[in-house]
Amino acid sequence: MMKKITICIILLVLLVFTAAQVCAQEQSHTDLAKQAQNPIANLISLPLQNNTNFGIGPDDETQNILNIQPVWPFSLNEDWNLITRTIFPVVSQPDFLTGGEGRINGLGDTTFTGFFSPKDSPTLTWGVGPVFLIPTATDDALGSDKWGAGASVVLLAMPGHWVVGSLLSNVWSFAGSGDQDVDLFTWQYFINYNMANGWYLTSAPIITANWEADSGNTWTVPFGGGFGKIFKVGKQPINGQVGAYYNVEKPDSGADWQLRVQLQFLFPK
Repeated sequence: MMKKITICIILLVLLVFTAAQVCAQEQSHTDLAKQAQNPIANLISLPLQNNTNFGIGPDDETQNILNIQPVWPFSLNEDWNLITRTIFPVVSQPDFLTGGEGRINGLGDTTFTGFFSPKDSPTLTWGVGPVFLIPTATDDALGSDKWGAGASVVLLAMPGHWVVGSLLSNVWSFAGSGDQDVDLFTWQYFINYNMANGWYLTSAPIITANWEADSGNTWTVPFGGGFGKIFKVGKQPINGQVGAYYNVEKPDSGADWQLRVQLQFLFPK
C-alpha cells in the first residue's frame, strides 16, 4: 500500500511540475508577445517588415518595401529609458514616376525616432520624442532628397490579453535640394489579442496624410488585420506575423491593398 501511495505522490508531483512548466512557457510566450507588440518596450529587437503594395500606379503594378527596423533601448537613469527606432526602407517599385520602363530598386529615405519613456508606468505606457528624416535614397524616385524633423508620441495599455495603443508623428522638411517639401502625418493604431502558445490576433494599419498634396490625394487609410506567433529557432525567439490591409481611402496613384509579412528577431535580457 505504501509503495502505491509513494508512486501516486511521485506521479502527482511530476504532473504538477509538467503543468507548471507548460504554464510558465505560455506565460513566457505571452510576456514576450506583449513586449514585441509594444513599440517602446525595453527590448532589443530587429524587425524585418515586408510590405507588398498591389494596384499601384496607372497600370496597377506592384511595389515592394522591406523595412529594416532595428530597435535599441538605452537606460538614461533610474526613471527614464530612451528607445531608438531606425527604419531603413529597401524599395522595389515600377518607375512610372519618371515615365520609364522596368523597375527602380534601392534604398529609400531613412527615419530615426527616439522615444523618451518612463520606466515606471503601470497603467498607461507612453513615450515622446523627436523624429528625423534622413535623405539616404539611392534614386530620386525613392525619396524626397530633403532633411526633415518632427515629433512623435506613443500611448498604449496592456490589460489582460490585450495590447492596444496609438503611435502618431508628423515630419516637416527644413533643408535639401528636392523640389517637393515634406509635411507628412503618420498614425498607426494597434490592437492585439494574445492567445495560448504565443499566438495572437492583430490589427495595426498605418494611416498617413501628405499635407503637401491636393485635397483628393492627401490621405491613405487602410483597414484590415492578421495574426502572429512567438516561436523559437534554436534558442532565438522570433515574432512572426502576416496581415492584409485594404485602402479605403488613397491617392490617385496609391495602392489598392497591402500584404504585410514580418519576422522580428527578439533579444530579451
